[in-house]
Amino acid sequence: MTTTPQEAVSHLTPELWAGANRQLVRKALAEFSHERLLTPELIAGDRYAVRSDDGATEYRFTARVFALDHWQVFAESVTRHRDGTELPLDALDFFLETRGSLGLSDEILPVYLEEISSTLAGTAYKLTKEQVPAADLAAAGFQAVETGMIEGHPCFVANNGRLGFGVHEYLSYAPETAADIKLVWLAAHREHATFTAGAGLDYDALVRAELGEAQLARFAATMAGLGLDLADYYLFPAHPWQWWNKLSVTFAAEVAQRRLVCLGEGDDSYLAQQSIRTFFNTSDPAKHYVKTAISVLNMGFMRGLSAAYMVATPAINDWLAGLIASDDVLRAARFSIIRERAAIGYHHRQYEAATDRYSPYRKMLAALWRESPVPSLEPGEDLATMASLLHTDHEGASVAGALIARSGLEPREWLRRYLDAYLTPLLHSFYAYDLVYMPHGENVILVLKDGVVERAVFKDIAEEICVMDPDAVLPPAVERIRADVPEDMKLLSIFTDVFDCFFRFLGGILATEGVVDEDTFWQAVADCVADYQDSLPHLADKFKQYDMYAPEFALSCLNRLQLRNNKQMVDLQDPSSALQLVGTLANPIARFARP
Repeated sequence: MTTTPQEAVSHLTPELWAGANRQLVRKALAEFSHERLLTPELIAGDRYAVRSDDGATEYRFTARVFALDHWQVFAESVTRHRDGTELPLDALDFFLETRGSLGLSDEILPVYLEEISSTLAGTAYKLTKEQVPAADLAAAGFQAVETGMIEGHPCFVANNGRLGFGVHEYLSYAPETAADIKLVWLAAHREHATFTAGAGLDYDALVRAELGEAQLARFAATMAGLGLDLADYYLFPAHPWQWWNKLSVTFAAEVAQRRLVCLGEGDDSYLAQQSIRTFFNTSDPAKHYVKTAISVLNMGFMRGLSAAYMVATPAINDWLAGLIASDDVLRAARFSIIRERAAIGYHHRQYEAATDRYSPYRKMLAALWRESPVPSLEPGEDLATMASLLHTDHEGASVAGALIARSGLEPREWLRRYLDAYLTPLLHSFYAYDLVYMPHGENVILVLKDGVVERAVFKDIAEEICVMDPDAVLPPAVERIRADVPEDMKLLSIFTDVFDCFFRFLGGILATEGVVDEDTFWQAVADCVADYQDSLPHLADKFKQYDMYAPEFALSCLNRLQLRNNKQMVDLQDPSSALQLVGTLANPIARFARP
């Protein structure tokens, strides 16, 4: 990018910074109250107060409390007071004032403050963008919706840390900047790299389809000019940030000894997706997404990709695709995944000898190719990330509400179509196969027609699904996804990941906007569950064993994980071991159980 140092920080103005701080403090009050780190005191009516650790500073705000102890805090109502004086809102001060309540250790605190600073800077940039009404965004194209998201993960307060990006790199690579990106192509010697592909696909077919003959010829000529034979190497893409900041230095020996050769930028243009390290091909939307390793710390993890994990990735995707294709319930819901069709990982022998499997040094150089959903569209269908349902515009209007209005359906009917497409496959995968996903908004793509949800497409499969049945028969290559989860935690895959981390927000947004009241929302969820269970009486014992209508379920706290360890929140192979469970939440569908 070409910009001056001053222009690169033009979004960091007093006015925009104040707005960003107000939004973040609002979210912190809401989510930390939900996770019972803070205990708001009722002042009067719908007015509450939260005090600092020393009791000297008080935050006052207006809020509505919805099901699942969801605090809808109104941003403009938040004020900060000390010694009888109202002070400006400052997110960094907020964390210093409440560090004891939040359990921020001396080691974690400064890094967390850095993540908060980066999140604030990103919000300030987003506030410079044209304010697009929710109704317009709901009718926009797939990538306009993707890059129009401004909130990030709805639960995490420090959700856009991206530690490692400088401001010029933020402007070049953050999804909200919608910058065109050219990936850096590398050649990795086959003795040091492992390539695997799904059924019906091989390396030659993949690279010819992705690169084309002219680009392949150019790369071959570059290699020949170095006295190297391209046939001895695998080609694969890398994130530009990773090349400039890590590979060219940390992997310098590999480059110097020609085990790794940089071939320069590819021809195709890409857009970064909400996950930062995944790219959508804008030159040819039918081509694969590309997911790359990037050694940037964001939301509790270094966003690398494990070379060891890549080996089994295509096989896991093929297995799941086969299961879906053979199941009547999933086929009836038109449920699908976009498969990770091929993957490659580079093995740096010395770093692997020096580290364990958790080390970020083992996750610096890998990539995968994921199917695009675009070729699967039928006439009149559009795509949108499910995260967009939680997006609200500058006037408080939601994309979900706009889609309901556009559809012409009654809100309850619209919700039911959405739930049949999204929730029913989750329920069936759980009850029929002990199979769970990570089905948050960024991992689900909705297929829409005239504003109505037609079907759901899940992604990010190999790293985030697991089978909880210890006796399930899995192919050897798929065995990695088996997880040992205690019986009393299994249903949290629905209660936490779906109810608490997504429906809690969607129900609150629609109720606040006046689109649909809370009871109607949760009744629709309950009816979807009941109709699914009524349709499969042979699973009655399992429905009883894992009761979706239980009066309450454990509150699993995501921010507590990040506040405790913001570099490695959980072990993805043993996710239940790290959960922070604090009391219970009343199940909002329990009272709607059918007799």
